[in-house]
Amino acid sequence: MAAVRPPRGFRDFPPEVMILRKRLIARLEGVFRRYGYDPIDTPVVEYWETLAGKYGEEAESRLIWRFTDPWSGREYALRYDLTVPLARFIASHRGLQRPFKRYHIGLVWRHEEPQRGRYREFLQCDADIVGSPYPEADAEVIDLTVDAIRELGFEEGFRVRVNDRRLLAGVFEEELGLSGETLVKVYRAVDKLDKIGVEGVRGELERLGLPGRVVDAVVELTKLRGPPGEVMAQIEARYGSNPKVREALSHLGEVMDLVSHRDKVVLDFSLVRGLDYYTGPILEAVFDDVRIGSVAGGGRYDGLIGMFTGESVPATGVSIGLERIIDAGLELGVYKLDVKTYTQVFVVTLDRSVFKYAWRVARELRRGGLNVRVDLSRGSPRRQREKARKAGIPVLAFVGPAEAEKGTVVLYSTRTGERVEAPLAEAARAASRIL
Repeated sequence: MAAVRPPRGFRDFPPEVMILRKRLIARLEGVFRRYGYDPIDTPVVEYWETLAGKYGEEAESRLIWRFTDPWSGREYALRYDLTVPLARFIASHRGLQRPFKRYHIGLVWRHEEPQRGRYREFLQCDADIVGSPYPEADAEVIDLTVDAIRELGFEEGFRVRVNDRRLLAGVFEEELGLSGETLVKVYRAVDKLDKIGVEGVRGELERLGLPGRVVDAVVELTKLRGPPGEVMAQIEARYGSNPKVREALSHLGEVMDLVSHRDKVVLDFSLVRGLDYYTGPILEAVFDDVRIGSVAGGGRYDGLIGMFTGESVPATGVSIGLERIIDAGLELGVYKLDVKTYTQVFVVTLDRSVFKYAWRVARELRRGGLNVRVDLSRGSPRRQREKARKAGIPVLAFVGPAEAEKGTVVLYSTRTGERVEAPLAEAARAASRIL
């Protein structure tokens, strides 16, 4: 017998879930458009060489879905995120006016072990700015992220963590002397801080055979978090003579001067971000009251597009993880799956002899802009009403011999109990009023 469940990490979405998802996507698109971003789309399949060398060894050896076309023998891959496809898109559309601001909402695939908040197929909602190296672009990305999360229903209970890859490089590489595979492993250990705690990070660093002073320094650095101005002052006092640190602090200072939602921003030195292409400010949004990981992440990646074009092209952006936001919203009670259908009116046919008139009623209501369902199974009036009740359809339109003879329809609100009989020509207006 054929399998009736999707593969692990993949999901079916019934109508009540899809209605919620589409409502939230529409809200996100509204935020993106208000900030002046326009939509694009790219193929879900890319040549393997397009993705290779962009994400780091772990992603490319284990997490990207790649396959060989049996007819051509060429290697392809499912898109792992929406950022590398954007870089390829920019490289193949050289005439775009810059800064180019785009949003992209689409599915991506990762071959990782499924767990809460982590799926093998999921939706990413990205907004990116290509062509501006300036702090104002990074400030806009932070403001957009906060506004987007608020638009999705979370006024409070979240924060945006910010760091800068140049701070990390200046301190970890130049001050502590870490490099190569050891540096990568240190970053990975720090990135696990929320999962394994400070002592867990210390244990992983000690197992790398690092000198005690380096272990102590890294652990202390992971504790640096708080209001951006305060943390930047501490970093400057310790490492202000380092050129990369000075460059990062200057850039971040200008960003914070512009950010409208500074109360939501925390400068967190333990924020690393796993992808190799980040070059400057990085960010993650997290919820305070639910442990589900970051619900948005991004940063500046000034070198990625140049891997396709051979020229330096600055870029920055954010990816909002709708799946985790929905999971968190359902857990916190922000969202409910109480809307099971888009249908607004159910036409109840009281007698089969007037079905043609009921069909006409449905057509007229649709012409009036309403979402209308008419019974197609020849069920009894009781059965039709039961279907409408289970679906939560708010208006019933009763059609019997009397209504057919008079050219009217009886409309009934299942929410308020209001009942009104209206001529067919006015039925759509009357139904809209009682909705």
